[in-house]
Amino acid sequence: MTPTATASPAQAAPADGAALPVATPAATRRAALRLIRVDGWAFALILLLNALAAGAGLAGPWLLGRIVDTVRGGGGVRTVDRLALVLLVCALGQLLLTRYARYAGHRFGERTVARVRERFTDRTLALPAATVERAGSGDLTTRGTADIASVAWTLRDAVPEVFLASVQLLFLLGAVAFVSPLLGLCGLGLLGGLPAVRWYLRRAHPAYLAEGAATSALAELLAATAAGARTVEALGLQERRRTAGEAAIAWCRGTRTRTLFLRSVLLPTVDVASLLPVVAVLLVGGVLLGRGAVSLGAVVSAALYLRQLSAPVETILFRLEQLQSSGAAFARVEGLGRAPGTTPAAPRVPRPSPEPGPSPDASTVPAVPADDRIDVTAVHYAYGHGHGDVLRGVDLTVRPGERLAVVGPSGAGKSTLGRLLAGIDAPRSGSVTVGGAPVAALDPEVLRRQIVLVTQEHHVFLGTVRDNLRLAAPGAGDAALHAALAAVGADWAGELPDGLDTALGAGGRRLDGAQSQQLALARVVLADPHTVILDEATALLDPRTARHTERALAAVLRGRTVIAIAHRLHTAHDADRVAVMEGGRLAELGSHEELVAAGGAYAALWHSWHGRGPSAPSAPEGGSGSGRP
Repeated sequence: MTPTATASPAQAAPADGAALPVATPAATRRAALRLIRVDGWAFALILLLNALAAGAGLAGPWLLGRIVDTVRGGGGVRTVDRLALVLLVCALGQLLLTRYARYAGHRFGERTVARVRERFTDRTLALPAATVERAGSGDLTTRGTADIASVAWTLRDAVPEVFLASVQLLFLLGAVAFVSPLLGLCGLGLLGGLPAVRWYLRRAHPAYLAEGAATSALAELLAATAAGARTVEALGLQERRRTAGEAAIAWCRGTRTRTLFLRSVLLPTVDVASLLPVVAVLLVGGVLLGRGAVSLGAVVSAALYLRQLSAPVETILFRLEQLQSSGAAFARVEGLGRAPGTTPAAPRVPRPSPEPGPSPDASTVPAVPADDRIDVTAVHYAYGHGHGDVLRGVDLTVRPGERLAVVGPSGAGKSTLGRLLAGIDAPRSGSVTVGGAPVAALDPEVLRRQIVLVTQEHHVFLGTVRDNLRLAAPGAGDAALHAALAAVGADWAGELPDGLDTALGAGGRRLDGAQSQQLALARVVLADPHTVILDEATALLDPRTARHTERALAAVLRGRTVIAIAHRLHTAHDADRVAVMEGGRLAELGSHEELVAAGGAYAALWHSWHGRGPSAPSAPEGGSGSGRP
């Protein structure tokens, strides 16, 4: 019984079809041909140099056969010396041509893999955040590291060697046939390895794809476990995570055992097949030599030619496994282009600002918003197929320049609504538009100038403080960068040893959670969008720092539309209007005073936040507990 890959553990594979796509074999071939056409002249030079190197290598056995026949026929030493000198020149020529063929091949490979990396980076940056979240960072990381490294290794090393070996193989078979057509038939012994090659090729591609998927799943699981180590320890989930890890490792080991089994069948079979022509030519050559049908030199030349076949055959076999592995890796890398959102839609001609009312049909909306008004119309949304709706028939209009607070109990759909408003997710039904244009359909460059979402999550990129800030505004000067940091209360930035040139991250200055969040907020200031969505943006700051940052942001955000999703109800108290979410629906909408007076869900939240019963009067504005700055 042949070993087979273990089934994927549920913990290791993304659910709901969330895994990033893989390119089909046809699409992978087309992508490879496009890369070759881009550098066609270099590719042609590689073929030419390899052909010349292989041709130069043919001279050795033929000249050696001539030397044997010359000596056997009583030729002089001078003739042998001339033939030996020619043989030496041909060997030197083969060495130089092979060297330059590989040099050209390596340069071609490095240029090509640079294009692959650049294309992968562009596609990764174009991926919608929701797609990355559903697929998991492990798969994307594996494709961008191990898979691209496999493609690079193949382009740099395997492809030039396989080219040279293939040309040598064809030339050697042709040379044997030229020396003696009868002895040339002995080269057909190589066909004995074809069944094993065909058997391997039918199974190798899916096996290596499975191996890549298992590696991605294992990387995702390990990354998630490491990132949540404290939570795992606090909740006593060590055994469950260990079980999940063992299942993922078993799946990964099973896929690797499968590919190892395929190689263990292919390589010995073809090794034996490559020896058959040599044995055949010696047996057949001896019979023909005894009958005078061929000369001894011809037998020697044919035997040497066929013996030389083993080197290119071994090279091709050794690299065949790598070509299959890298072919599967390239399919995974190229498959990123099939992910939704990586190819921006063609822009449409803008039309005038829409009148108030229902959102227009998606087929007629502009690609560029006509104004800053945000409309949410009959929106329903669910996370994944088969799951219940998180949002149910939400209708909301956010006026330009308004400060809207979205409040409600945990699980009410506040953050989900924020993601839809920011264009991270698209509604299952209904529409979310800004200036009449569907937010989720906007080109990323346009969307970033319209709406920015700031969450509790933050990231400090490797580089300097200046590099981190200029992600939002590449052309910003130092004065603007310092102003943005001051606007969010990042006083610590003035104490850095190298100022804006201070390196952050591994090997540099490590920022704590509050400082990292302030850095993210400074990027928002520099991005200068007309609408900012704050989803618990100051939750990681201590209360004093949070209020200080919010005061600074208040001045920066003046004149902009601000949508604040928060549990701290002082934000709602200061807002123009408050939207109350309950069970995925918009339960209430109005000003703070109106909703408190109405005595509904918001009033209950407000009284609970202040530690009073629902019947107790609210504290007067400006008094203790008012929540104002």
